[in-house]
Amino acid sequence: QVQLVESGGGLVQPGGSLRLSCAASGFTFSNYAMSWYRQAPGKERERVATIGTTGGTANYPDSAKGRFSISRDNAKNAVFLQMDSLKPEDTAVYYCNTWTSGRHYWGQGTQVTVSS
Repeated sequence: QVQLVESGGGLVQPGGSLRLSCAASGFTFSNYAMSWYRQAPGKERERVATIGTTGGTANYPDSAKGRFSISRDNAKNAVFLQMDSLKPEDTAVYYCNTWTSGRHYWGQGTQVTVSS
């Protein structure tokens, strides 16, 4: 079955950086686009980055442009999110996501807290 396991979250000061990782299994990883979403307390889940199957294309909402960078390693079935210049408003649980077999799949999430 599809499994997505995130790691790399933690506490970071404003202006700092974090790199999140997601290990995928249970599907042909290289055939599917991958995304990162986040959900802050009391807010809806929002997409922060999507990468195409080969890693050659990526897109971001305005809130992430210029600060977040998504990448993938198809040989290792992994997707990454590099987050720089972090702000307190980036505090959220971050989720790895893919759409396959007619539905979304999510990992368990990893907490990112940006605070001094």
